[in-house]
Amino acid sequence: MDNAAEKNKAANTDLVAVNPKGLRFLKIDKNTKSRIADDLKSFILGLGRWVILIGVAYVILGPVLGIISRSFFSDADNYNTMVYMIPQSPTTDRYEIAFDTLNYSSTALSTILYSLTLMVIQVLMCSMVGYGFARYDFPLKKVLFACVVVMIVIPTHTIMLPLYMTFANFDVFGIFGLILGNSPNLLGTVWPMYIMTFFACGLRSGLYIYIFTQFFRGLPKEIEEAAYVDGCGVWYTYFRIMLRNAIPSAVTVAIFSLVWQYNDTFYAKLFNISDSVLLSKRVATLASTVGNVYKIYDPNILQLYLDAGIVLVMLPLVIIYIVLQKQFIEGVERSGIVG
Repeated sequence: MDNAAEKNKAANTDLVAVNPKGLRFLKIDKNTKSRIADDLKSFILGLGRWVILIGVAYVILGPVLGIISRSFFSDADNYNTMVYMIPQSPTTDRYEIAFDTLNYSSTALSTILYSLTLMVIQVLMCSMVGYGFARYDFPLKKVLFACVVVMIVIPTHTIMLPLYMTFANFDVFGIFGLILGNSPNLLGTVWPMYIMTFFACGLRSGLYIYIFTQFFRGLPKEIEEAAYVDGCGVWYTYFRIMLRNAIPSAVTVAIFSLVWQYNDTFYAKLFNISDSVLLSKRVATLASTVGNVYKIYDPNILQLYLDAGIVLVMLPLVIIYIVLQKQFIEGVERSGIVG
């Protein structure tokens, strides 16, 4: 028994042996070899993970860092081939001219108010529709939910002509034509976006409905049953109980909606929304406006002013993300995106 125990102990420890020539070498047991192999595998996987993360970060952040850097370039830096990212003679003239040309203060305020109001409406309407799909049975429920999925899949460019014609001659069942004598033209105003958002078919509404539907399906029905037993009605249960439990999804949808409404140019151009309402639309003409006003005809220099304008447009969203970063990450983890 003692001999067997000694043999097992020796097999599980590192042994130093001597070869016929008298040289000492280390004999490694199987457990040590397995541990070394696992450590080497973990190191290679970790290294590969960091390479991928750094590569993806460079692809995403590289252009952004380039825009920020070039926005501080002077004319000399722009023509100096030795300057790559760090300007030798940095200047803020680009920002001063871009700030004045964009009428930044009033335009940014109107853009944020426009995006916030649409965001609030979108969260309320899409959450109601998602709650209906998750909790109630009604005729053609599966067909209507399939239409929601189609809203996510089909590009908006395929329906741009019907949308344009609808709001160019906006008449619901001929009511406006009967009362006013003609159909009102809503193009050139923000009303098309508000009308579409109110009926839960605005920008990316299909995705938001899907997120809320998945989240509400994950909530236990006992919560509503307990509320109904206590005498709560449908609307009270929804607003005071279910919507409060859906805060993670609401935060996720709110941030997505705010960002996409803020950056939207497709619907803004389709409905001819005024440049004074959206920064994303006004910045598109920044280079040509600066060139005409300040008599700058070099496209490379005009690009520097455009870079400064892009940084100014991104600034409010960056601030919002920094403030709501924790809520946004928690909302994505707990919402229907991963459910």
